[in-house]
Order: sequence, then structure tokens, then C-alpha cells
Amino acid sequence: MTHCDNQFDFDFIVIGSGFGGSVSALRLVEKGYKVAVMEMGRRWTPDNLPHTSWSLHRWFWRPNLGLRGFFSMRFFRHATIFHGCALGGGSITYGSTLLPAPEKVWGTGSWTGLANWKAEMPQHYETASRMLGVTENKILGPADLLLKQAAEVAGSGNTFYCTKVGIFQAAEGQPGNQTFPDPFFGGEGPARTTCRGCGGCMMGCRYGAKNTLDVNYLYLAEKHGARLLPETKVVNVKPLAGIGDGSAGYEVSTVRSTAFMHRPAGRFTCRGVVFSASSLGTMELLFRLKERGSLPAISGQLGQHVRTNSESLIGARTPGCSQDVSQGIAIGSGIYIDEHTHIEAVRYPNGSDTMGFLTTILTDGRPGPQRIALWLKNVVASMLRHPFRTVRVLQPLGWAREFVILLCMQALEGEIEMHWQRLWFWPFRKFLVSRGGKVPTYIPKANEFAKKYAQLTGGFAMSMLPEILFDVPGTAHCIGGCVIADTSGHGVVDSHHRVFNYRNMYICDGSVVAANLGVNPSLTITALAERAMTFIPPATETHWSDCASMPNHAG
Repeated sequence: MTHCDNQFDFDFIVIGSGFGGSVSALRLVEKGYKVAVMEMGRRWTPDNLPHTSWSLHRWFWRPNLGLRGFFSMRFFRHATIFHGCALGGGSITYGSTLLPAPEKVWGTGSWTGLANWKAEMPQHYETASRMLGVTENKILGPADLLLKQAAEVAGSGNTFYCTKVGIFQAAEGQPGNQTFPDPFFGGEGPARTTCRGCGGCMMGCRYGAKNTLDVNYLYLAEKHGARLLPETKVVNVKPLAGIGDGSAGYEVSTVRSTAFMHRPAGRFTCRGVVFSASSLGTMELLFRLKERGSLPAISGQLGQHVRTNSESLIGARTPGCSQDVSQGIAIGSGIYIDEHTHIEAVRYPNGSDTMGFLTTILTDGRPGPQRIALWLKNVVASMLRHPFRTVRVLQPLGWAREFVILLCMQALEGEIEMHWQRLWFWPFRKFLVSRGGKVPTYIPKANEFAKKYAQLTGGFAMSMLPEILFDVPGTAHCIGGCVIADTSGHGVVDSHHRVFNYRNMYICDGSVVAANLGVNPSLTITALAERAMTFIPPATETHWSDCASMPNHAG
């Protein structure tokens, strides 16, 4: 049977429109399939993006509270996870850093030996880089120059690098903020404007410089016939005709994600499904579907091998500094302080100060009551020595102009688990909860570097308050939970991203990543999705019988 079966609304439904979902949508529609993309978040344009993070209703995503933005924070015992929710997924709010993973990651984790990853992945990284317009950052702001100086003081100056970013930048010697016809896809894409270095990448680019997914993969997918459905939350996916493995197709049920009371329901049918709702979103949806009996054969490995890039967020704030350190691009440069640990300079645009509520005086020490006591001691001592400057540095106003986030990432193995259970204080429904060993929140070398950076600027070294009070690190790089493996006893999908025990069902997002990348994962997720789509035949050749290799039904 080919795709031309009128009993189905679509050939494929893609759930989520981030780096994996956008790739899937474009490549499937190019192969001749009828495709729909269901996205819980909104469609954003320069006209409706927030100017600063104080516009909470347009920045933060909590639709039940009337907050319909694109940035979300999820709080777990083991991590505070930052992620995006928009048409274009996390690309709307991420820092636009696009780095390939080090080769060693292909030899660790459950995907080891399932493909010749080192030979296969370079071509897919190349395709992803071309589509996302990856280039070396040429816009070094004050924070980047200070990072370089601090690295030299710390003896790591030779490791300083300009990040690889998906940002349309002006040619050497030319000013930014110049508009050009599509520079990436031979006229198929939209006009673009060169970066002005405002630092606003993570608040959504208002000027057309950032290569978000809505100006490349999704733009081309919609142009070629894919149907994009924003503000659409998928609540159920079940096989049709009572055939449990999905070989007869699937029914996908939705509600309007931004509705308050009445949530209009939708029902769509399709032959194949691609889950691309981000690591957290895909895990949460699959747990629900497994529990309610819609997809009972999902592997018991769901929620296992979740990783956070072993991150810690530190920084430095210089009250009353003469330079505006928010200028530049969101993440413009980085250094390595040892072979496993690197630090990137991160910023929010001037005026976006709300993250300042989460920062406090840098505190060393092992997690626990002693670290909290030491933090209190540090705050009191600082208040006694410099009362006005301390109050100035702890209040949020002016934070973005004066504060440089030092994002520390480690390429060291470490993982947690996600489970689906009721909480003792709210037994009415189940939630994702984290378990396992603690992710380090205190990286001594990183703290020492933050102190050197602060000394250089004459400012204060800073920590994240949740890391000190609750021993909970912050991360924007949650990956894993539906990892690639040889059988369903070890993972959720095979090396072609096919879900074990189901037909024509795939997962293409960060949840399939089976090792700690140690770098921003967006480019790797994109490249993996590009690879996955090469295994799906053109619509004229499909038999709708694609299933995972070597399924283990005991999983």
C-alpha cells in the first residue's frame, strides 16, 4: 500500500517542531508524504516577541496561568530544566550555539556499535550545518573580550575560541542590520537581516538574524505543503482498528494548548507518527500513553539514561560597570579549563533582568547545610564590607547589562532517571519525577575561574540560588530518556529511530541521545534526525511496514 490512501488525514504526524521535528517535517514532505506538525507552542514573529523578560505573559510558558510565552522552567529534584515551547521549539529561545559532539561520544552509551557512527555522522553534521547556516562568530562583545582576558590570567588563554553559531552575520568590514534576499536556499527562503549584536538571541530574535527553525526547515516544509498546527497539544496516540502494533495506522487526539476553560478537541488519523516533543515532552507523553493503555508496549526503559551535560551556571556581576556586557550575541565565545570542562560566556539583552532573581553571591563547598551556612556567612560579610554594592548586586534591575553568565559544561558520564508517579502532596495525578545520583552543583575549577573573572572586572562572583539552597543545578540541555539501543531491554528506539514493538513510529529529538555530549546538543539532534530520515523510503515506494530491528518484547 502506498501513501495515497484517502481514509487517512495525513501520512505522517510529527509531534513537536524543534530540531528533530522540523527536520522530519521537511524531509518527509520532500519524499512526497502528506505531513502535519502538531506544536503545543505559539507561532512567533518580530511583531509579537517580547522586548524584555519582564513581559512575563509573552516570555514565560505557563498557559494555565495565562502566560503564553516560549520559555519554560521545569523543577525536578535533580535539575532545573530550561526549555523552549514554540513553533520552532527551543530554537526560538536558545543561544544559537551549534557545535558537533566530540567523536568519543559514539563509543559510549547504549548506541555503541549499532552503526558506524564516526563514519556516518560527519555528512549529516554537514547537512545540518548548511541548513542552520552555521558560521564562526565574528561579533565579540565586551563579555567575550573579558572572558579571553580572564582565561589568559588563569593560564587557559590558548583555549579561547569563538563559538560556531546559526546567525546571519555581516561580511567583514560591513555594518550589521542590513537586509538581503534569502542568502541560504537560493531564493527559496525568506529575506534575512544581518546581526546587530544586541544580545537578544534568547529573547527571540526580533531582527531576522538568528537562524531559528521557522526560517529554514519549517519555512521550507510549510512552503512545500506541510501543515503546521501551533497551539495544538497532543493528548493521545493510539493504533487504529484495534491492531496493537500500529500497522493499520494511528489516531492522534489533540486539544488547544492555550485555551483556558473550553479546550477544543481535534482528531486526526495517519499512517506514521514521529515523536519530536523534546526529551521532557516526549518522555511525558509516552509515559501517559503507556499508562492509559494507548501504547502499552513502549519499552520499560522509558525514562532511563537521562543526562544534563553535567552543567553548572555561575557568573560575575559588576554593578555600575562602564561597559554594557549584554552586547554581542547570546553565546559568543568559550574556553576550556581542562580536557573535560569548558565555559561559555552567555548573556541576555539589556533590560531582561528577571533571571537576576536566581543569582546570589558565589559560594564554594560541598552541598548541604554547611554550604547554605557558608552562603549566609558570605552574604552577611559582603553586606558588612560593601553594604550598598551588595544590595545593588543582589537586586535584579540592571542585571542583564552588568552580568555575564558563565555556563560550565563537562563531558563526563553521569545520568539520572525519570519516573511517572504521584506526588505525596498532590495525589490527584501523576508527574515526571527524577531519581538517581545527584548531578554536581559545585565544580571547584569553575568557581575559581569565576572569581578570577570577577577580580578582573572589579565585580562580584555569583552562583545560582537553587544550586546552593537545594543542591539542584540548572540546565538547558536535557537529553536522553528514549535512548537508541539494540533491543527494547536496553532502550526505546533502534539505530534508525524506530520505536520498538510498533510500526511506522519514530522518535527524533534529544531523548534518543545515548551519551553525555558535553556541548550544546542542538546540532547533534539535527544531524541525528537528518540521518534517521534517510532510512524512510519515498512515498511512492513505502509499504507502511517499517518496524524496529530485533525487538525484545520482554522490555
